[in-house]
Amino acid sequence: MKERITFVHAPDSDFHPKQLNVRTDSIRVEALKAAREEQLRFPLQELPQEISQVLRQCRELHLKWASAVPYLSAAPFLSRISPGLHILFSPKPNRSVDLVAPLLGKTFGSSNLLVLDKISPIHLCNASTSRLSAPVYQYHEFLPSLKDFVIYVQEKACGKGDYQCSSAATRLENAVYLDIDYEAASRELILTSFYHEPPGLGLWNEKIQRRPRSVKTEVGVFTPEEATDRNEISLGGFSSIIGEDAKLKPTRFSFPSRHHVLRATSNSSFHATFPTPTGLHPTFRLTFPSSISPPSPQCALHTYLTLPSPLFVDKYQLSSPNFLASKNLHAIRALEGETDLEAPDWVIRSWGSTLLLELAPPTTKHVPSKTVGEQWHADIPLQLRYLPPAAGGGSGINVVWPVVFWACAAGDEEMKFDGNPFDRVNLGYEGRFFGPPTVFYHVLTVAEGEGGRLVERVMVPVMDLEGTRWIESATVGAIVLGAFWVFWRLLRLCLREAWEKKERRVEKKMQ
Repeated sequence: MKERITFVHAPDSDFHPKQLNVRTDSIRVEALKAAREEQLRFPLQELPQEISQVLRQCRELHLKWASAVPYLSAAPFLSRISPGLHILFSPKPNRSVDLVAPLLGKTFGSSNLLVLDKISPIHLCNASTSRLSAPVYQYHEFLPSLKDFVIYVQEKACGKGDYQCSSAATRLENAVYLDIDYEAASRELILTSFYHEPPGLGLWNEKIQRRPRSVKTEVGVFTPEEATDRNEISLGGFSSIIGEDAKLKPTRFSFPSRHHVLRATSNSSFHATFPTPTGLHPTFRLTFPSSISPPSPQCALHTYLTLPSPLFVDKYQLSSPNFLASKNLHAIRALEGETDLEAPDWVIRSWGSTLLLELAPPTTKHVPSKTVGEQWHADIPLQLRYLPPAAGGGSGINVVWPVVFWACAAGDEEMKFDGNPFDRVNLGYEGRFFGPPTVFYHVLTVAEGEGGRLVERVMVPVMDLEGTRWIESATVGAIVLGAFWVFWRLLRLCLREAWEKKERRVEKKMQ
């Protein structure tokens, strides 16, 4: 097993190397205010049998989880996905997916994942740029926390008395994102977690020891520096390998990065909401400041939505250029998943759909200027499926905020991002719909969604089970009365025919 722990502090922080105490078997971190990334690499043979057995069925497995709590990114950890659990995986040829979904459902406490039909196959629109191999299966679910995953790790992976492992697992409850990646070619499971700030008092104070099974534990503390190329990120600071280095080593390096950010300020952020009343045709509204501008003229503004099965997009409605222009939209770039216009939700078998939309800011040539005050809106029309009846006459669905980014040509067609040790791929959009090399400038947000989270709660009107119980009784009564009436009419008819036959026999005897 290999372990890498990276701290990144702000350039204007008061960090001093004395806050790191290097010893032969550990490194003590004292009063450090910084973002933190942890990465663990497990060879397949070191994993619990329950997990390794499933991974042997997979060619690739890419699992991403993101918190719904808003946070500010720190370079180089700048990529973004919508909140919840995202799964992309490709089974080996002639292998079944039957084992994958139940294990993931058990690991993350998801009852939906236990239903195999909820995992849907997808088509790779840009297979030449994707790292995934076809066929590919996709799944998403809004999962508020990693509580069940933490319990699973502590019970299955951490041995009795392994307090270091148990403590690391508990820390995952404070992570803002978690990645689990496996490729059969490497036979290695990579677990990466990110913390945008220290928990509790806001400072990291801990003793980092080399794990018993670890081959190498590397610790680095860096700060972003000015890069010579706008598509690169530069870091400078100190690093040390526990048990190999007797002191900190000054370190400075640069690398191309596919992910960058537009800082979340009042001039470069977005907000998502559903204007009320939502009805059966809700509008997902993205609000931007009128001053937002692209990093360079060749960039295009996009949003990538992850929609649950009760919501879907009418692709025919969004095929009209005039209609799109009225909503500050430009074009659908990709639409995958359930798009049946007539099916109610209880017959939909998969989890939902994804939508990649190119937006049309009013300052571009796509549409005339259309702003409200100092803001402009991109309105995405959605459709609601009929949902099963529920007590109270309403059913709530969670809709996660989308990611919004400027997609820009890197300018250098030979640029490779493999040299980025913090590169994050297979996010669902970056390698499938955009040719290499594309650089993404993410538009962040400082606004808060429902209850301070990046998720909206949409209430859908449905049949009220409590207020319509009389309908069930009346229906049963009507059926019983109807059956009795039919039986009575048939009985009368039979009795009449029998009486008429008897009279005819009597008449014949009298003749």
